[in-house]
Amino acid sequence: MRRMWDRFERFLFTPESDRWLSVLRIGLGLQVLLYELSLRGDWNYLFASTNEGLIGRQLGEAIVNLHSRLVPEVAWLVEAGAALGLPEGTVLTAAWIGLLGAGVCLSVGCFSRTAAILAWFIHLSVTTSGSFVAYGVDNFMTIGLFYLMLSPLPDRFSVDGRSDETSPASSPLLGFWRRVLQVHLCFIYFFGGLTKCLGSGWWDGSNLWRALIRPPFDVLDPEWIVRCQAFLPAAGIAICLLELCYPIFIWGKRTGKVWLVLICVMHLGIGLAMGMYLFASVMIILNIAAFAPAPPAQALGVDSAAGEVALPAVVR
Repeated sequence: MRRMWDRFERFLFTPESDRWLSVLRIGLGLQVLLYELSLRGDWNYLFASTNEGLIGRQLGEAIVNLHSRLVPEVAWLVEAGAALGLPEGTVLTAAWIGLLGAGVCLSVGCFSRTAAILAWFIHLSVTTSGSFVAYGVDNFMTIGLFYLMLSPLPDRFSVDGRSDETSPASSPLLGFWRRVLQVHLCFIYFFGGLTKCLGSGWWDGSNLWRALIRPPFDVLDPEWIVRCQAFLPAAGIAICLLELCYPIFIWGKRTGKVWLVLICVMHLGIGLAMGMYLFASVMIILNIAAFAPAPPAQALGVDSAAGEVALPAVVR
């Protein structure tokens, strides 16, 4: 039992460089910027109250509140603004500017911790209130910002890290939070692949066909898709196997790099073929941050021969 527990500790607290954290911070910072700029003309229209917006955020918030009243939502911001005498439109504009500013700060690594918390809170709020128009990119951005918020910022490649002598570049929590992100992605891909395998649509290519011709994702010429329809079943099966086998092959020394490249190519293809550029980019960012090869142990100042890992006092 002691040996198993030691292995479990080493698995959770593997020494890591903070390069993965830099990739996550910069990538999500740019992701937030692109997300905000894509909604600059529709922000108030999407998240305003009933009779002022597209659908009205109250219905989405009411559905979420059936499960929990602790999930942040735009109504919290509007009510706080009303207490200060600010109209709803002003609060929504301030939220847009705040999220845009958080994206800029994350990209350059300035006020990293505060920016990560602010970005996570505002993005989760608008995702909750706009649940009827949200899709996968919103969920995965929230996941990425959550891990970024809890990770040991600032990293040494940020402006904060260069000016802060206590930058946790060798913190054991770097390995812990990367490991949690890795396991989380494994669960996501495994159950996503399992769900696809249970239906016939991915085996005969019909799901891919419907996805590629359905507006607003019909980027490719339908005539070209018809000519290549013989390849749709093979592409559907390949996607199922890539996701289902992700938790198995992504950990291997020989197969890990191959699987990482294949997954990134898959998401790049989805982004180009369906116009889902933000979704493709956030998935590539999360995968690279989680599973891109780390520097050798000597570069981290770890005695690989002894195999010892400096664990936090609370774990010891």
